[in-house]
Amino acid sequence: MTRAISLHDVSKVYARGVRVVDRLTLDIAPGEFLVLLGPSGCGKSTVLRMIAGLEEITEGELLLDGEWANDLPPSGRDMAMVFQNFALYPTMTSRDNIGFPLRIEAPGRDHRPKVDATARMLGIEDLLDRFPAQLSGGERQRVAMGRAIARRPSAFLMDEPLSNLDAKLRNHLRAEISKLTRELGVTTVYVTHDQAEAMSLGDRVAVLRGGVLQQVGSPREVYALPRNVFVAAFVGTPRINLLRGVVHAPLDGAMSLALGKQCLRLPDPPSPDHQLLRVQQGREVIVGLRAEAVRIAKPSAARPGEVPLTGLVEHVEYQGHEVLVHFNTGSHPAVVPELEAPRPAPRPARRRRRDGGGVLERIRERAGSLRAGPVVVLDDPANGPANDPADGSANGPADAPREPALAPAEARLPGDLVIRTTPDIRLRHGLQVPLLVDLAHLFVFDRHGERICPAPARLPDLAE
Repeated sequence: MTRAISLHDVSKVYARGVRVVDRLTLDIAPGEFLVLLGPSGCGKSTVLRMIAGLEEITEGELLLDGEWANDLPPSGRDMAMVFQNFALYPTMTSRDNIGFPLRIEAPGRDHRPKVDATARMLGIEDLLDRFPAQLSGGERQRVAMGRAIARRPSAFLMDEPLSNLDAKLRNHLRAEISKLTRELGVTTVYVTHDQAEAMSLGDRVAVLRGGVLQQVGSPREVYALPRNVFVAAFVGTPRINLLRGVVHAPLDGAMSLALGKQCLRLPDPPSPDHQLLRVQQGREVIVGLRAEAVRIAKPSAARPGEVPLTGLVEHVEYQGHEVLVHFNTGSHPAVVPELEAPRPAPRPARRRRRDGGGVLERIRERAGSLRAGPVVVLDDPANGPANDPADGSANGPADAPREPALAPAEARLPGDLVIRTTPDIRLRHGLQVPLLVDLAHLFVFDRHGERICPAPARLPDLAE
């Protein structure tokens, strides 16, 4: 038997009002493998513990197979948990550790057949008479998994079970976990901060930041259509290239994205995904390009939907099966701590309009910005901003909300664009190389980090 798990507006608040999970809504289908992904401190383990009944739910409701389960004790939830630190009893053999929950549930029965069957499934038959101190880390984790599997629970809850293992063993056990959960068909909730685990294991991935659900979807969807800058930067290796840009959308010509000393010319007429960029005329945006969205080729070799760019080679990383090349394209990297931090900075409260302006007034203002929005000057962050907001200059009065600050120059990687290529291409430092950008894989985010291209499923409201 497997189990459906539903969380509706679930929050967890600790002493002094510390809110670690904020109004989380998530539905997990029976037999589904869901991965909770996020940086340390984002609340993913707390969510797992609330599902298990180890943490009290402050607000909202937990439903198990459609039945209210907030106050159901852990023993009544029929779930098995696998911890990061194995949690084996040091004075028990592997056989006794695996059989311990069976003896608690049905004392007096002979549980050796179940223990032996579980050991065969995990390939640890020769370890059953050893104590935890006599096992390696991978063997201990297999025993811990065997203890959970032997009960045949309705759901597995796994809290970073592979994080204490070396890389080779982690990859091996990852494949084993995927195979076992698929064969057993049991609902599984898996917590990790490792995106490689999330992308390879999960039927769906739920990305958390600061206790707030950022996006949930299939691994392919989360990678190909990130909802915001945080998801785009957190998912993907190497990290997505984020560049500062300005939208130029003349009424009688093709749109373009100015990237410092170069620009990306968008097709004319614009594609449906590029239509919304007209609303950003003259505004600063964040342009996202994954490493595979750019290739080394001359402009004459451009395919439909590709536009040219040039770059100077700054650094070459040889990876064996591929090469990562760092280029300097004259663009300004948009390393925005406020949009990528594990916990978002609080936004200033929006003031209510007191001049009686309604919807029509907002439409006029929006139309005005389309015709002649303020052009944002992309100053080099190393030289400092052109104007100081504190003195009420061109950037606005002292109490105006500030643009997201950039990270210091010394914290950045060499160059502003990283691309993936084959190892047979030989490049040297300082070489000028022609590049082609595939606009089908172009991301554009607004200054709050929300994706505007490709077009989001929900169009923005005029009041936003």
